[in-house]
Amino acid sequence: MTDVRDDDRVSQPGTRTPTRTLESHPTTRVRMTGKERREQLIDVGRRLFAERGFEGTSVEEIAAKAGVSKPVVYEHFGGKEGLYAVVVDREMQQLLDMVTSALTGGHPRELLEQAAFALLDYIEQSTDGFRILVRDSPVAQSTGSFASLISDIATQVEHILVAEFKHRGYEAKHAPLYAQMLVGMVALTGQWWLDVRKPRKADVAAHLVNLAWNGLSGLEQKPRLVTRRR
Repeated sequence: MTDVRDDDRVSQPGTRTPTRTLESHPTTRVRMTGKERREQLIDVGRRLFAERGFEGTSVEEIAAKAGVSKPVVYEHFGGKEGLYAVVVDREMQQLLDMVTSALTGGHPRELLEQAAFALLDYIEQSTDGFRILVRDSPVAQSTGSFASLISDIATQVEHILVAEFKHRGYEAKHAPLYAQMLVGMVALTGQWWLDVRKPRKADVAAHLVNLAWNGLSGLEQKPRLVTRRR
């Protein structure tokens, strides 16, 4: 015998029309698979967290924007904290992947330019994600914080500085410290550029590299980039 859902029943002569009909709903809910619903909730949560922050976002609002009940959010993520953790983890991985894949140059200055551009590209393409990452959150994340992400990116360029330090006769043990300082400088500048968006991205990158590469005592009057972007 075929199982027919209440929504799919058709009135027949002599039968009773079900009480629950489509007309009784203000809107028709789209039926999604579990995976699709999870992705929808992540997308909704990402937008709300970027706009209002963790504390300013409620489970009720997430559920309302997604057109589901609160238990659905709890079923997929265990609550607001679980959803926030997934959103942060995805953004951190995306940024780390963009920076790592951008480091293709052979010269240290080229690599510095590529790292600066990668972060600025991420800010431009994933503004909501960056706003979420740079906000302080009371939630203890297994993936850490924005500071730990910066540390991860610095580790990617640390070996480059080690080789350069050895070549110039400096102590290689200081390379990790300089890697943290360089990446941190780029990240904080990006945080400032997030809101002002001036000057243009290429100019921001050029000035970042000018300071990092030449130092205050050797700043160029009109800095320019030496690498060509694809």
